[in-house]
Amino acid sequence: MGLKIVYGPVPSKRLGRSLGIDVIRTDNKKNCNFDCVYCQLGHTDFKVSYPENVEGLVTTQEAINALVKHKNRIIDVDYITFSGTCEPTLNLEIGNMIKQIKNITHVPVCVITNSSLMERKDVRQNLLNSDLVIATLVTGFEETFKAINRPYPGIKLENIINGLEKFSKQKNQNKKTELAIEIMLIESKESFPMNTTECEIDKLIEVTKRINPDRIELLTVNRPPAENHIIPVSDEKLKQISDKFTSVFGSEKVELTFANSKKKVSKYTHKNLNDDIYSLISRRPCTFEQICDSLGAENDKVKSSLEKLIKDNKLITIDSGNYIYYKTKSATN
Repeated sequence: MGLKIVYGPVPSKRLGRSLGIDVIRTDNKKNCNFDCVYCQLGHTDFKVSYPENVEGLVTTQEAINALVKHKNRIIDVDYITFSGTCEPTLNLEIGNMIKQIKNITHVPVCVITNSSLMERKDVRQNLLNSDLVIATLVTGFEETFKAINRPYPGIKLENIINGLEKFSKQKNQNKKTELAIEIMLIESKESFPMNTTECEIDKLIEVTKRINPDRIELLTVNRPPAENHIIPVSDEKLKQISDKFTSVFGSEKVELTFANSKKKVSKYTHKNLNDDIYSLISRRPCTFEQICDSLGAENDKVKSSLEKLIKDNKLITIDSGNYIYYKTKSATN
């Protein structure tokens, strides 16, 4: 079952109803230049280096054709978002894709990036075409970065921070693009470099000051992570960390995301519900309720499709302790 270029809409606490675009073909194999311990899609099957070494790149025309076909079936989308099974900035056509999207719709465009390529001038220039960039940063220390993000050899944290700092200055000049720094906070059941200690938080505040983003998004693990020892940060501790960021940056800049906030249901027409569910779950493991809300499908029809996909060995269920999530089988290998 091949993955669609356009998928969703995905229910997002930050973006509302987000229609996703995946710009690297993977045959349901996760290709990335990181192998993050908290990733909801599991381990990276093929760790890649830089854009020049990536195979399966979607062309601008393919992305636009898929979007035009898909957007005619969507009534209420808040964002068109570049994300998915791979790091989207690895496709250097993304800047042109965004320009072409803006020729056919007024829906704002977001790019969610792991920040790995922000040191590259061409990548920063591509991102300046978007309305919103959500860039991940988990630590200010190189060793913690290596432990949590497990990057491709040669990717350095200081280069990432420098690149984010340059991008922040560039976007302030064009005054069109908003930069949000996403800080994924994690803890562990084992002895592991966590990014929630006082020293880590102080360093994160220090480097975030350097970057000077428009806003800062604090969140924790919400879906089953790649490594079983990784656990969410408690609501109480999240609030304490948020208060510390707020004391420095102000409440208007700091957003704290707790798990399981409700979203509005999308209105959606399905030609093949099985395919739509599979494409959604391949990019983001979901609970039964999240699938129904995201795709605007009736409970009985979703249940029937899930049973068929499980029977066909396409999906499995994962018990996170609080919720049952559906994941593609290969995402757990």
